[in-house]
Amino acid sequence: MVTRIMKKLFLLFFIINQTKSELNIPIIVTTWKFENSTIGAWGVLKEGGSSLDAIEKGASICEEQQCDGTVGFGGSPDENGETTLDALLMNGKTMNVGAVGALRRIKRAISVARHVLEYTKHSILVGELATQFAVQMGFEEENLTTKHSKKLWMDWHNADHCQPNFWMDVTPNPSYFCGPYQPNQNSEDERRKMIKGDKYNHDTIGMVAIDKNGDIAAGTSTNGAKYKIPGRVGDSPIPGAGAYADNSVGAATATGDGDVMLRFLPSFLAVEEMRRGALPTEAAQISIKRIAKYYPNFMGAVVALRKDGKYGAACHGLGGMPFPFVVQDISMDHHKVELIDCL
Repeated sequence: MVTRIMKKLFLLFFIINQTKSELNIPIIVTTWKFENSTIGAWGVLKEGGSSLDAIEKGASICEEQQCDGTVGFGGSPDENGETTLDALLMNGKTMNVGAVGALRRIKRAISVARHVLEYTKHSILVGELATQFAVQMGFEEENLTTKHSKKLWMDWHNADHCQPNFWMDVTPNPSYFCGPYQPNQNSEDERRKMIKGDKYNHDTIGMVAIDKNGDIAAGTSTNGAKYKIPGRVGDSPIPGAGAYADNSVGAATATGDGDVMLRFLPSFLAVEEMRRGALPTEAAQISIKRIAKYYPNFMGAVVALRKDGKYGAACHGLGGMPFPFVVQDISMDHHKVELIDCL
């Protein structure tokens, strides 16, 4: 009798440990070739930190280092020459979200999003009032404009006559002139013909992570699109668009033409496809194909991470270039950059 019980206990112990060994967790996956952010986030996970802490750390590094000029201060000025920031952090254990959009004069956007998540019952704060919230929470108010971003704006406005921009169906013709603009009186059919996806300057950092406890988180940070219309908010701070996490399934994050991609909630769709049994790569492909069906010229990518640590990605419209993303998990001695060809 004792021997039989011991055998059962041994078998149970073996099954539990075998299951653990098959999980590639903890793990962090980061969009684009933002290796320093991945290293920083992995340092948190390696020491037993939470997935939320890891993503906040990794995105903060990108904000400080102004990754590709598309994350953090001093990049992507809007039509008025001002840099504003978007960020999101989602907790897959509680399904709680904290996000900021069009955040002004605060450098640490991902940390402000963390404060929205932890100290309010809201999900998203935007604009000047998001700045007031951040100051109330102890963040320093700073000018996000740099010599670089000021020169970008001056070249765009003076030398390039405000090209490119995000206006359509207005007068004067936005393809040749700066504003201010007024609506044209074109028909609805004419307006529809003018709608199309643009593709430039959309290197949002998106991160998905699983910690040692199996808790999943997702996050984003960006300064948006260059020369955007002031007040514009893209996909990055929108739950299900920029990122989404669910402990019972996994997580996903998206990067690219935010004005187009947010209409399809690609991160949410990827997670739901994994819930239905799709592999991470298949789930990401489904999300990308859904967008390309309506916007064949859009540029973007989706990264998907399953709760067991399996991951994948898909991309579209990168001009023949593969999409890079960075991974580090418990099985690796060093992070690695993955490359995936676009659909």
